[in-house]
Amino acid sequence: MSGKDREEMPLLDPEERVKEFGEVALGYDEKKALTEAERCLNCKDPLCMQGCPVDVDIPEFIAKITEGDYDQAAQILKQKNNLPAICGRVCPQEGQCEKHCVLAKKGEPVAIGSLERFVGDYRLEHGKEPERTRELKGQQVAIVGSGPAGLTCAADLARMGYRVTIFEAFHKPGGVLMYGIPEFRLPKKIVQDEIEYVKSLGVEIRLNTVVGKTVTVDELLDEHGHGAVFISTGAGLPYFLDIPGENLKGVYSANEFLTRVNLMKAYKFPEHATPLFVGNTVAVVGGGNVAMDSARTARRMGAQKVYLVYRRSKEEMPARKEEIERAEEEGVDFRLLTNPVAIHGTDEDWVKGVELVQMELGAPDESGRSRPQPVEGSNFTLDIDTMVIAIGQGPNPLIPRSTEDLKVTKRGNIVVENDKGETDKEAVFAGGDVVTGAATVIEAMGAGKQAAQSIDEFLTSKH
Repeated sequence: MSGKDREEMPLLDPEERVKEFGEVALGYDEKKALTEAERCLNCKDPLCMQGCPVDVDIPEFIAKITEGDYDQAAQILKQKNNLPAICGRVCPQEGQCEKHCVLAKKGEPVAIGSLERFVGDYRLEHGKEPERTRELKGQQVAIVGSGPAGLTCAADLARMGYRVTIFEAFHKPGGVLMYGIPEFRLPKKIVQDEIEYVKSLGVEIRLNTVVGKTVTVDELLDEHGHGAVFISTGAGLPYFLDIPGENLKGVYSANEFLTRVNLMKAYKFPEHATPLFVGNTVAVVGGGNVAMDSARTARRMGAQKVYLVYRRSKEEMPARKEEIERAEEEGVDFRLLTNPVAIHGTDEDWVKGVELVQMELGAPDESGRSRPQPVEGSNFTLDIDTMVIAIGQGPNPLIPRSTEDLKVTKRGNIVVENDKGETDKEAVFAGGDVVTGAATVIEAMGAGKQAAQSIDEFLTSKH
């Protein structure tokens, strides 16, 4: 079985996909899924599970695919992963479960992510949902934020019998799954369908509720009767370059740019009343998945030329390999080993150009990557009319500032005492990007699962 070639994911043609926001990866049909599943060796010691932050029983769910029992495959997945149709699309499986696959030692690993997506999509269309725990408990738990960590924690606690309420600041639930990841990578209908599953377990979601303003964490505990609070507000505060010209019109943070397009449907203007200026020539600064999402979104918003400005080489890019490849296929012009030093504007304060300096790689820094150094006298300017800054983001300071006795790091991340997500404030737990900084969806889900276990232990011991 292992001698078979890996089934490639069918994709939309690049020339067609830049004209629309439809999903690029089309997914396996049943024949491809069966053929790929048969490549799995069903190892007695499945190393692939070592790379899964939520401990999915990977060989078991794949074995059920080979038997054609997709309902049971879905049941196995859902025991550990509350959002399989999402994870199958956006998780970096190549650096997690697939990295540890035995077949990867001499060839291509089993396409675990693509099989997970196949089963997740089947479940949304056909599958039966696991039942909620029949024995309901009296305690209430508040979840702050409806991103992957919050949704996962809420679903696990609901299945344990707790009454769970999610408080979401936006007008739609989903967090970064809704505002950050473009439709062409993660269709919003998939996100909403997965959220409906979480709600079906009895979870209540209160929208337009800004914890720290509308209600505080202390009020949730002391006045609203919640026995515990899990903070999973993500990392939505954008970082900037701190160079001249960042306040010019036509300069966006990736957070604003993608939120306007993904959550507020700017690509459907004027059907949706969210205008977004995107000129003919766009520069996106950064080398991660958010930068790739921004560059590919700019192409779909009508930009004829999109530059991707990154201060290191392609080998150092933190973005997924497939996202880099798809950006290149879609015509994004990579300007590697370059770094912005100033943004120039017109007399009307609109962007007209970005001044870059050539970089060269020196000794490794604390991350292990080569430290980029500017090359003296190498400055040059690219003519642009829109710029998107995608160099990372941090946690919003609102909750720490409005919550007594909640410790944070210098960068504003909430400090947890251990891997259980316990903060130094009693009954308050935290997990996901608000603790670790920007990470992956599945890592946030792993934090949510761990927090659910910790909250259950805490409330059980207390009562």
